[in-house]
Amino acid sequence: MNETIAVYPGTFDPLTNGHVDIVKRALKIFDKVILAIATNSKKQTLFTLEERLELIKQVLGSIENLEITYFHSLTAEFCIEKKATAIIRGLRAVADFDYEYAISLLNKKLAPNVETVFLMASSENSFISSSMVKEIARYGKSVEGYVPDIFNEAIMKKFKINKEG
Repeated sequence: MNETIAVYPGTFDPLTNGHVDIVKRALKIFDKVILAIATNSKKQTLFTLEERLELIKQVLGSIENLEITYFHSLTAEFCIEKKATAIIRGLRAVADFDYEYAISLLNKKLAPNVETVFLMASSENSFISSSMVKEIARYGKSVEGYVPDIFNEAIMKKFKINKEG
């Protein structure tokens, strides 16, 4: 039987507890998951690609059957290169679906043998977004509980937030 491989693409700037939850749940469905850090020319990132890669490896690197990497191409092309049969996308709300559905149709045209699999955010993570986390931190507040501890510490350093923040 062939190994089922799924790609979970995103900028992960920062990686949130919602992202971690999606990775763990996807690993229950697929033999291997590739968390693929995308470079998005439209997004101004808080962390460099190298910083995100290193921090994510610190958080998730010990998980079996999880590969952590990055890519500079279209997601569909990356999936073909990695012999993936699925793209994992997390959905928080109906608004996410409209955007993600449009992208899934484009990916299907570019890579007909790759399916998009939508995983709903668990209720405790349904309101967390990387953008929201960065906005909270910009105002000097800790984002503990929204991101893994390693990312919280890194965000606090970026925004020069003290522990009481």
